Amino acid sequence: MELFLHLARTLNYGRTSLECHVSAATLTRTIQRLETRVGAQLLDRGPRGVVLTAEGRRFTTYAERALELWADYRSGSAEPTGLSGELRIFATVTACQTLLPDLLAPLRTEHPQIRLDIRTGDAAAALARLDEGEVDAAVAGIPKRLPQTLVSRPVAVTDLVLVKARKSPSERRSGAPSGGLSDGPFVVPARGLVREAAFRWFRKAGVKPVIAAEPDGHEALLALVALGCGTGVVPRLVLESSAVRDQLTELPADLEPLTIGFCARRADLHRPLIAALWDLRP
Repeated sequence: MELFLHLARTLNYGRTSLECHVSAATLTRTIQRLETRVGAQLLDRGPRGVVLTAEGRRFTTYAERALELWADYRSGSAEPTGLSGELRIFATVTACQTLLPDLLAPLRTEHPQIRLDIRTGDAAAALARLDEGEVDAAVAGIPKRLPQTLVSRPVAVTDLVLVKARKSPSERRSGAPSGGLSDGPFVVPARGLVREAAFRWFRKAGVKPVIAAEPDGHEALLALVALGCGTGVVPRLVLESSAVRDQLTELPADLEPLTIGFCARRADLHRPLIAALWDLRP
């Protein structure tokens, strides 16, 4: 059932085989045996890819509940004493370090048997990974128009700031001018809300930006800025927790703030684990 649930989320036999450490042949045989036991086709492998059948969606709900009961049984209690199971949560490295400990502390206190699977990556991909079912919840920037399939709960607001590398000792001795913003170049995220906000500010400020680099993550962006590749646009939360912050200086700019929230799929709010996560406050 664990293999089935992973495949039901990814809808990709190759990816499930890789991440669950089983061969493609073993995974296929496992699903076939499961369908034989259930007496119905659970997954349809068509020309457009793998999709869950109606019976597959119904069995997914059963499998989730069955595994939660099994986890309770294995905990050694005659009756479940609290929620158990796995919660997959996406957050950037910065969010893991600055937000998650306080956000998840009440959940750990109330439900210590819940297993937390924290996944990190590019902030711009957070909502897509959540909407596609790769994770159960995400800490992410909240766009002005959130997809109807998702819900969010704000947890922090951070300014967006412009930063550049501090002058080198030789520049300070020579008194060389640092140059204006219009001179560029700029380092901006490859995609996502921060990039969109940066380009709105460029238009508002009348700046025609020369883009020097477009990294995936904010941490990589600050590293490039510290190396002198250009002026960067990042959330202040990222800047303040960065190991290279002492090598950077902030420039004045009227950039809009970024709201960060806990996000989940609307259809999952009835699930006990998601409900427990959603209701608790730090």
